[in-house]
Amino acid sequence: MLHQKVNGRDLVYFDNAATSQKPQVVIESLVNYYKGYNANIHRGIHTLAEKATKAYEQARLIAKTFVNANSEKEIIFVRGVSEAINLVAASYGKAHIKQGDEIIISGLEHHSNIVPWQILCEEKKAALKVIPVTDEGELDIEAFKKLLSNRTKIVSVDHASNSLGTINPIKTVIDLAHAHGAVVLIDGAQAGAHLEIDVQSLDCDFYCLSSHKMYGPTGTGILYGKKELLEKMPPYQGGGEMIKDVTFEKTTYNDLPYKFEAGTPNIADVIAFGQAIEFINGLSKEVMAAHEHELLLYATEKVSALPAVKLIGTAKEKVSVLSFTVEGIHPFDIGQMLDARGIAVRTGHHCTQPLMDRFGIEGTVRASFAVYNTKKEIDQLVEALERVIKFMK
Repeated sequence: MLHQKVNGRDLVYFDNAATSQKPQVVIESLVNYYKGYNANIHRGIHTLAEKATKAYEQARLIAKTFVNANSEKEIIFVRGVSEAINLVAASYGKAHIKQGDEIIISGLEHHSNIVPWQILCEEKKAALKVIPVTDEGELDIEAFKKLLSNRTKIVSVDHASNSLGTINPIKTVIDLAHAHGAVVLIDGAQAGAHLEIDVQSLDCDFYCLSSHKMYGPTGTGILYGKKELLEKMPPYQGGGEMIKDVTFEKTTYNDLPYKFEAGTPNIADVIAFGQAIEFINGLSKEVMAAHEHELLLYATEKVSALPAVKLIGTAKEKVSVLSFTVEGIHPFDIGQMLDARGIAVRTGHHCTQPLMDRFGIEGTVRASFAVYNTKKEIDQLVEALERVIKFMK
């Protein structure tokens, strides 16, 4: 994938915050499943079904270890972070939120961590509160403390911002929220491939990951939830697998984690997700993060030195995301002109429109780096940006 030409030039892929490219072991895992043991799981007793079930449940164990959950029963396979948040809002939220209650999110959130809570608040006549964002792109923790009250029931924030790269002080957020009796969900979509995750140490109530941002396939991810919370939550969807017994009079629901996994799951991609996690483990997240941080520092220095460039998001702690604008040039035009030179970046509001409104801009150019990117590629980005600015100015 990375060794191809785009518009006659070697591809430079800087759109990793949207989705990362997949290592060979992940691709082979998908192929091996469909060529070797494609079968439905859990209820089959034949050899292929048992082999598929074992591989699928092994991925759950790998995910459990990756986030340091207490039990594999706390790992729910979902389509990604968006579905995970919707599951919590629709199940836990509908069961526990009442009129007059309050839910707190932050000004850094992806639409996936805004809209489900808006829907819930509208239905329950609850209030949605927002933690303000500073000019540097960091959460205003003092303002957060003032938002908290005995009416606060849920706090939901991202571990790292997809738009700005800001790493949030989630342990502080969790502890403050718990002191007021609220449960906490952490959106880990941008953290999964970059930051250490220990849900027991964090003491978060829910944590979500998307496979495709972690060198894995699209269409799968996990929701971690504390066992005592998941057991009390009603099913999110009805169908096969999430039941023990069904009659026309009554249905008895399955045990965790299957209570929340209705229907035939995305078997091949879950198995490959396990391989993606093993890929990260094999390289060492610490080593990967160090390389990506070096790239971020290098790119920040080079890009910020260009004329008319303004960095958006200058938090002290960041994952490898660089967002910027160029005065007088629309981000879309920059993105197209970079693509003409084989450089893939993301432009627009990055599904964080309220955050763009906070900074008074339509959107940014976002370059996001992964373990396979290099300083030479950043030099190509800087050279291309210099040409774009000279041409457009």
